[in-house]
Amino acid sequence: MARLGELEHAVMEVLWSAGAPCTARDILDALPDRGLAATTVLTVLSRLERKQLVGRDRDGRAHRYRPVAGREDHIAALMREALDGAADRGAALARFADQVDDADVEALADALREAVRRRQALA
Repeated sequence: MARLGELEHAVMEVLWSAGAPCTARDILDALPDRGLAATTVLTVLSRLERKQLVGRDRDGRAHRYRPVAGREDHIAALMREALDGAADRGAALARFADQVDDADVEALADALREAVRRRQALA
């Protein structure tokens, strides 16, 4: 999974929040406080496309960009990548569980119960 630089992350946040494909101009307009040039946004979009994080569709003379996967899918892939790097997966998971707050513990427990239910339904 490709890691995101700060500007790449900002562009992805715009795309994830937009709810519809965006032009480079749309993204530029959504990040007014950064003082970016249109060419900078296009360069970032090209990089994100190479990383397979955005797709591009022709719309007249312009292109519209869309995220290939949702924000939560991206975060889950990053979490999986981090877990894959652990020498002791069980210890890494235990330490993670110790560091999350009570609401996250409950959400994680619910997600695990649902994952077990889905796997049992497939068996």
